Amino acid sequence: QVQLVESGGGLVQAGGSLKLSCAASGSMLSINTMGWYRQAPGNQRELVATRTGSASTIYADSVKGRFTLSRDNVKKMVYLQMNNLKPEDTAVYYCNADITSLNYERRDYWGQGTQVTVSS
Repeated sequence: QVQLVESGGGLVQAGGSLKLSCAASGSMLSINTMGWYRQAPGNQRELVATRTGSASTIYADSVKGRFTLSRDNVKKMVYLQMNNLKPEDTAVYYCNADITSLNYERRDYWGQGTQVTVSS
Protein backbone atom coordinates (compact mmCIF):
# COMPACT_ATOMS: atom_id res chain seq x y z
CA GLN A 1 0.00 0.00 0.00
CA VAL A 2 1.40 3.34 -1.06
CA GLN A 3 1.71 6.02 1.61
CA LEU A 4 3.06 9.55 1.71
CA VAL A 5 4.30 10.84 5.05
CA GLU A 6 5.21 14.50 5.59
CA SER A 7 7.34 16.06 8.29
CA GLY A 8 8.92 19.41 9.09
CA GLY A 9 6.03 21.78 9.67
CA GLY A 10 5.84 24.12 12.61
CA LEU A 11 5.65 27.69 13.86
CA VAL A 12 8.09 30.29 12.60
CA GLN A 13 8.34 34.06 12.59
CA ALA A 14 7.97 36.03 9.40
CA GLY A 15 11.24 36.04 7.49
CA GLY A 16 12.22 32.65 8.86
CA SER A 17 12.72 29.32 7.16
CA LEU A 18 11.35 25.80 7.32
CA LYS A 19 12.05 22.64 5.36
CA LEU A 20 9.32 20.11 4.66
CA SER A 21 10.03 16.49 3.79
CA CYS A 22 7.82 13.84 2.26
CA ALA A 23 8.61 10.15 1.95
CA ALA A 24 6.78 7.72 -0.30
CA SER A 25 6.60 4.11 0.81
CA GLY A 26 5.06 0.91 -0.49
CA SER A 27 5.29 -1.06 -3.69
CA MET A 28 5.18 0.93 -6.90
CA LEU A 29 6.52 0.96 -10.43
CA SER A 30 7.26 4.65 -10.67
CA ILE A 31 6.63 8.08 -9.22
CA ASN A 32 5.68 10.52 -11.94
CA THR A 33 5.06 14.00 -10.56
CA MET A 34 5.77 14.71 -6.88
CA GLY A 35 5.31 17.95 -5.05
CA TRP A 36 3.46 20.13 -2.59
CA TYR A 37 0.06 21.77 -2.27
CA ARG A 38 -1.34 23.89 0.54
CA GLN A 39 -4.69 24.84 1.95
CA ALA A 40 -5.38 27.80 4.18
CA PRO A 41 -8.62 28.09 6.20
CA GLY A 42 -11.49 29.07 3.95
CA ASN A 43 -9.42 28.62 0.79
CA GLN A 44 -9.17 25.93 -1.83
CA ARG A 45 -6.16 23.67 -1.97
CA GLU A 46 -3.56 25.22 -4.26
CA LEU A 47 -0.36 24.14 -5.94
CA VAL A 48 2.84 25.29 -4.27
CA ALA A 49 5.46 23.44 -6.29
CA THR A 50 5.73 20.20 -8.19
CA ARG A 51 8.35 18.35 -10.19
CA THR A 52 7.54 16.16 -13.14
CA GLY A 53 9.29 12.96 -14.09
CA SER A 54 11.32 14.91 -16.64
CA ALA A 55 12.64 17.11 -13.78
CA SER A 56 10.68 20.16 -14.82
CA THR A 57 9.66 22.14 -11.72
CA ILE A 58 6.58 24.34 -11.53
CA TYR A 59 6.17 26.95 -8.78
CA ALA A 60 3.21 29.06 -7.78
CA ASP A 61 3.92 32.72 -8.53
CA SER A 62 3.48 33.55 -4.84
CA VAL A 63 6.45 31.40 -3.80
CA LYS A 64 8.90 31.90 -6.68
CA GLY A 65 12.27 33.02 -5.43
CA ARG A 66 11.50 31.98 -1.86
CA PHE A 67 10.69 28.26 -2.00
CA THR A 68 12.80 25.52 -3.56
CA LEU A 69 11.61 22.01 -4.32
CA SER A 70 14.07 19.17 -4.52
CA ARG A 71 13.51 15.50 -5.16
CA ASP A 72 15.48 12.35 -4.40
CA ASN A 73 14.20 9.65 -6.72
CA VAL A 74 16.30 6.92 -5.12
CA LYS A 75 14.94 7.62 -1.65
CA LYS A 76 11.46 8.39 -3.04
CA MET A 77 11.45 11.70 -1.23
CA VAL A 78 10.57 15.28 -2.02
CA TYR A 79 11.57 18.34 -0.04
CA LEU A 80 10.38 21.93 0.11
CA GLN A 81 12.82 24.50 1.42
CA MET A 82 10.84 27.57 2.40
CA ASN A 83 12.74 30.82 2.99
CA ASN A 84 11.59 34.34 3.79
CA LEU A 85 8.27 33.01 5.01
CA LYS A 86 5.30 35.35 5.18
CA PRO A 87 2.12 35.18 7.27
CA GLU A 88 0.18 34.45 4.09
CA ASP A 89 2.15 31.21 3.74
CA THR A 90 0.29 29.88 6.77
CA ALA A 91 -1.57 26.73 5.71
CA VAL A 92 -1.66 22.97 5.90
CA TYR A 93 0.89 21.68 3.41
CA TYR A 94 0.16 18.41 1.62
CA CYS A 95 2.55 16.16 -0.23
CA ASN A 96 1.19 14.90 -3.53
CA ALA A 97 2.45 12.22 -5.85
CA ASP A 98 1.25 10.75 -9.12
CA ILE A 99 2.24 7.10 -8.83
CA THR A 100 2.05 4.07 -11.11
CA SER A 101 1.39 0.97 -9.05
CA LEU A 102 2.51 -2.60 -9.73
CA ASN A 103 -0.72 -3.32 -11.61
CA TYR A 104 0.01 -0.33 -13.90
CA GLU A 105 -2.77 1.75 -12.37
CA ARG A 106 -1.83 5.42 -12.17
CA ARG A 107 -3.39 7.70 -9.57
CA ASP A 108 -2.81 10.60 -7.19
CA TYR A 109 -1.81 10.04 -3.59
CA TRP A 110 -1.88 12.56 -0.75
CA GLY A 111 -0.13 12.81 2.57
CA GLN A 112 -1.94 13.62 5.79
CA GLY A 113 -0.74 17.23 5.79
CA THR A 114 1.59 19.23 8.00
CA GLN A 115 0.76 22.61 9.52
CA VAL A 116 2.94 25.61 8.75
CA THR A 117 2.20 28.74 10.77
CA VAL A 118 4.02 32.01 10.15
CA SER A 119 3.62 34.70 12.77
CA SER A 120 3.98 38.39 11.97
